[in-house]
Amino acid sequence: MDELKAFLSVARQNSFTKAAAEIGVTPSALSHTIKSLEDKLGLRLFARTTRSISPTEAGRQLIDDLTPLFEQVDDAILRLSELRDKPVGNIRITGADDAIQYVLRPVLPRFLTRYPDVSVEVSVDYGFTDIVKQRFDAGIRLGEDLNNDMIAVKVSPDWRQIVVASPQYLRNNPKPKKPEDLLKHNCINIRYSEKSGLYAWEFKKGEKKLNIKVKGRYTANSNTHVLDAVLDGIGIAYLPEYFVEEHLKSGKLVSFLLDWCPYFDGYYLYYPHRHQNSPAFIALVNTLRYIDT
Repeated sequence: MDELKAFLSVARQNSFTKAAAEIGVTPSALSHTIKSLEDKLGLRLFARTTRSISPTEAGRQLIDDLTPLFEQVDDAILRLSELRDKPVGNIRITGADDAIQYVLRPVLPRFLTRYPDVSVEVSVDYGFTDIVKQRFDAGIRLGEDLNNDMIAVKVSPDWRQIVVASPQYLRNNPKPKKPEDLLKHNCINIRYSEKSGLYAWEFKKGEKKLNIKVKGRYTANSNTHVLDAVLDGIGIAYLPEYFVEEHLKSGKLVSFLLDWCPYFDGYYLYYPHRHQNSPAFIALVNTLRYIDT
């Protein structure tokens, strides 16, 4: 069973190093475990090169056959946890760093205090993580980006991206009066994943919609680094309003073009349809659930 679990971890992570970290062993020990399993089965389960690994035909068949069986085992164990007086277990969540800060951080101390036998693990990722494949319990994502085959629970009010700059930058550059003026400025770009293009800034006023592909000399892959850059006076940024609120109040940043900045449908906690969710996970969902008052 341990060897089969190790095999599924390697297949899921597509990496011996990452799988070893997930299991808590060394990569060499994990490689030995997989080799032992292959010897017992008399079949090669992974095609290995110096740079990558991929399942063989036998490996893919074993993945397809084992995955639902282990999910049934997990469900059986989760059902047993209902017999405990208190929720227990580890909850794994993925999302962008600012989304985790905005949605999870405010409730986390109270949640962990109330449920001392529950632990929470977060993984920062701006890409569209396959939470089933990566074995996350849930992810945090905008409503407009959700898949129809997922359960979605709203966990934040609607919010918007706004255009901001530092007073230092605006002393040397004219403040844009319309979105098209941004093309004349040094704007701070964001690329959410290695495979995606630069994010186009979205604007709307009445029936008019614009997607502006700004230009600039600095690009980051997280809003945290974009915020640092705009605070340092490098250029103009397009960031979530909740993320820059304290800097607007302190005067470190100035906002403009607000009448062009549309609201999004808030954040959702999304997770797959399962036969059973643990009491610990249900407790977290109920804690995060946003109720519009």
